[in-house]
Order: sequence, then C-alpha cells, then structure tokens
Amino acid sequence: MSPTQRDYLSCLSLSSLGPRSSGTAQRNEPSWNRPLACERMGVFYARVALGCAFLSAVADRFGLWGKYGDWGNFANFTRYTAQVNSFMPAVTAPFLAWTATVAEILFGILLILGLWPKWVALGSAVLLAAFGTAMAISFGLKSPLDYSVFSASGAALLFALRAASPRDPSVNAGVQKHQKGDIQC
Repeated sequence: MSPTQRDYLSCLSLSSLGPRSSGTAQRNEPSWNRPLACERMGVFYARVALGCAFLSAVADRFGLWGKYGDWGNFANFTRYTAQVNSFMPAVTAPFLAWTATVAEILFGILLILGLWPKWVALGSAVLLAAFGTAMAISFGLKSPLDYSVFSASGAALLFALRAASPRDPSVNAGVQKHQKGDIQC
C-alpha cells in the first residue's frame, strides 16, 4: 500500500485529524499531511459525485434507467423542461432541454476526469443555480431545496474555488507532483 493510499484510508479515522498520540512517525509521514489528504479525498468525492449526478440525469432522459427513471425518454424531459421554465416561451423548451443535456454530458465527463476543474466546476455551479432558480420561479422554493439543487451548486462553487487555489495543484485529476519528481495519486 502506498503512503498516499494509507493517508486516504486514515481519513476514515477521526484520530488521524489531530497530532499522533505516540511519539513515533510512520515512514516519514508528518501528521500535518493527514488533514490535507482528507481534504483531497473530500474534493475528489465531491467532483466525482457531481459528475455522476449529471450523467445519471442524462441517462434517465434517454431511458437508460428503465423503470427506475423519472422521465424515461427525451420527449418527457422536454415537457418537464417547459414546466421548469414556465416563464419562458414554450418554443424555447427543446433548445433549453438540448442545451442542458449537452452541458450536463460535458460537465459530467470533465468533472469525473478532472479536466479544467476550475472552469468546469464554475460552469456546473452556474448551471445548477440557474436550474434551481427556474425551479423556484415555476414550482416554488421548496422544490429546488427538496432536490438539493442549491446544495449541489454550492458544492460545485466550492470545488471551483478550491481548484482556483494555488495551494494544492493536485486538484487537477487528483495527481500531485512531488519535489523528487515522482507522481503520486
């Protein structure tokens, strides 16, 4: 097991967040690296969860979830898009449905791959905030809150801010280059 994998696993233990109780260090791993490893794991989790959520919604639009899906086909999704955007002319519903679908496919794949994290996360945050706002206008504030749309938008915004931080370049695809030139995930 690599030292980084050991750090990720140690994040599951609350004792890893504070200083070590024993006076011995494990394989030259300072205790201050453990919270950073936990933070990286949290960022990775948020990035992949957002990406999978986008792709899951797209899969439902094309019937890939079968009886477990909500829309089941693109026509039903286009009707739902018209309902969510009830303040827009009905003729815009197909354009909005396809635009959202293309954006969600791109953002989902790019989030999972970790490519252009700052811009993809910022675009995801804006898309989700726009969707949540449209839901609130058309259905009331309870609807986007029940579906955690604003929470997901907030998570995407936090990821965008984290990706923009020069503190840790490893947010890009979860790979960090160390001083000795070795690459560790």
